[in-house]
Amino acid sequence: MKIQTVDQAPARPSDAAAFVSTFEPFDFTLPPELEAAAPPEARGIARDGVRLMVSRVLDNRIVHARFREIDQFLDAGDVLVLNTSGTMPAAIHATRAEGTRFELHLSTHLPDDTWVIELRRADGAATQPFYDAVPGETFALPEGAAVTLVAPHRRRADAPNRLWNSTLHLPDALAPYLARNGFPIRYSYVRQSWGIEYYQTVYATEAGSAEMPSAGRPFTHALITRLVARGVLIVPLLLHTGVASLEKNEPPYEEYYRVPRETAQTINAARAAGKRVIAVGTTVVRALETVTDAAGTTWSGEGWTDVVITPGRGVRAIDGLVTGWHEPRATHLAMLEALAGREHLRLAYAEALRARYLWHEFGDSHLILVR
Repeated sequence: MKIQTVDQAPARPSDAAAFVSTFEPFDFTLPPELEAAAPPEARGIARDGVRLMVSRVLDNRIVHARFREIDQFLDAGDVLVLNTSGTMPAAIHATRAEGTRFELHLSTHLPDDTWVIELRRADGAATQPFYDAVPGETFALPEGAAVTLVAPHRRRADAPNRLWNSTLHLPDALAPYLARNGFPIRYSYVRQSWGIEYYQTVYATEAGSAEMPSAGRPFTHALITRLVARGVLIVPLLLHTGVASLEKNEPPYEEYYRVPRETAQTINAARAAGKRVIAVGTTVVRALETVTDAAGTTWSGEGWTDVVITPGRGVRAIDGLVTGWHEPRATHLAMLEALAGREHLRLAYAEALRARYLWHEFGDSHLILVR
């Protein structure tokens, strides 16, 4: 899918195609009890009360804190870059012609008004990817709506097909339809359903993500105010993230992004002044790396990105990252390794396991600082 840009963002070949064959995944054992099963608020903890590990790559120093103390690790003039994409209630009940029930997960709205979707079949209390659908098949949705599978999305010869380019047939616009019939995507470690408000950051401005850009969830209005008062610069961009349930070491697929000119200018000015640029979430890194050239200049841009950040590719745009804790062999760990190196990553993850940090979107946080 062609990348379209506003300014002079660098052209590059597809990174995704080579990902599976060139990266050795970072693996470890995650005890099930460390998977956060509910929002922190349900555990009696404020959003910004989750734990925060701060790890500094330069000297491998590790500090344990609470997220509300993140301002103590940032300096005046540092730039925090936020993804303002809001989370859709992107899961819908679907029924096959012979009556089998599924969950349909909307992932990515493509420029031709088709959707990348995932079908998942009930497996006890959980759901599992469904690989046996065929092109042209139609599944019934609530209120007389339907989805028709057009073609596999980026089929790989060595793996079954999980994602489909599809056409939605809805009785009205998507947003009101999802408000009535959709619900947040969740996986087996979240044992009960939670309202869509639990899957939003406080600064979301434009719905479009299938799953929450969860690294920014712990921020509160009060904490953002305190950061601004400290002199930390906060700038937005947008990347609508698709379903994150990547199977069999799949590379990420294309996602829509928008980096405003003012955001790019602020980042470049901070870098010129020797200040740090810190991404809040892997989605921010992906967007910034798409529009940052080999000399480290960030441009404004808008379009579709298939950039995949690996250790071999490296990181150009940031000096730090606020992120959650990623499951073993997750694609995002390649990005973290590109920023921090595998040895630092091993050290931080071993300490997180020892100190019993909580994983996933409702879990604890990690601030990685390169300098």
